[in-house]
Amino acid sequence: MAVDNQTVVYISEQIVILISCALSFLGSLLIICTYIIWPDLRTTPRTLLVYLSVADFLSAGSYAYGVWSVFESNSVDCVVQGAISTFANTSSFFWTVAIAIYLYILIVKSNQRQADSFVLCFHVISWGIPLGITIAALALGRIGYDASEVSVGWCWVRIQAPDHVLWMLLTGKIWEFLAYLTLPVLYVLIKKHIHRAHAALSEYRPILAYSPLSQSLSNMADRKLTLIPIIFIALRIWSTVRFLLMLADSPARQNPVLVTLHGIGNTFQGAANCIMFVLFTQPIRSRLSAMLCCCTCRVRSGASFIPSDTPNHSGLGLDVETPSQPEDTPNTSRRGWPDGC
Repeated sequence: MAVDNQTVVYISEQIVILISCALSFLGSLLIICTYIIWPDLRTTPRTLLVYLSVADFLSAGSYAYGVWSVFESNSVDCVVQGAISTFANTSSFFWTVAIAIYLYILIVKSNQRQADSFVLCFHVISWGIPLGITIAALALGRIGYDASEVSVGWCWVRIQAPDHVLWMLLTGKIWEFLAYLTLPVLYVLIKKHIHRAHAALSEYRPILAYSPLSQSLSNMADRKLTLIPIIFIALRIWSTVRFLLMLADSPARQNPVLVTLHGIGNTFQGAANCIMFVLFTQPIRSRLSAMLCCCTCRVRSGASFIPSDTPNHSGLGLDVETPSQPEDTPNTSRRGWPDGC
């Protein structure tokens, strides 16, 4: 395929995708920082989420550099950027599936010891396989300028390589296809198990069926388990569409709207994970709200406030927490600020 067929990346597309990269970068950083700051919230699922966030952090940074540069040749920085994004993006696929497998074993199989025993395997696979593939691609000179045919300014697999389709599969697409199939199946099985367990428990304790707390937790878990695979597919499907259009040699792959969606989808994963993490993790919401309130109070009154810790009510690795008890809520003054502000 000639380089003359390169896809043009417009400035407007660059700006939108750079904003997406920045949001993903900050979102991944927030997940990592909250894990470091609050040790009492370090459950195994959240630890796995941190590893996923590290991969998304690297992806966002490397993609941002590529979109900013819009490479036009196989320069050294193009190859380095392509190698980092290849490793991080592939690792992100593996960690996303690893989290789903962990939750499946923990919840459906009800075996935490077995689930925890897989963590070491997750590390070997999720870091080792992407690293091995990236090193092999570098050694064979397959990482480089791809004329934005299946990217948006950044470098990936050299488009002029005779076996570029094979390496595009090995360095991302085949793992992306497997994630499309694996994630929905695992999360549907988890949802069915939770619903069956809730129905069985309600049969013996009918009051649970009408308990607002029980309904709230069930609905929250149901929404989270539904959103995870949907968001992943919704973000990643555009790159898959462009890949298939490239195989068909269709000019539609250069459509500006499709190119922009592809760029946002590849770079927004870290931000999407952060949004779900904050929305569905009550202790994180409480503490971040307290910190935000503290900052607001300091600006307005110059006083200092150290937010008190709230207990972790995480359930079965799903991070679905019960509402805070009255004693967990910081005392507020008549102005609505926590005491000390």
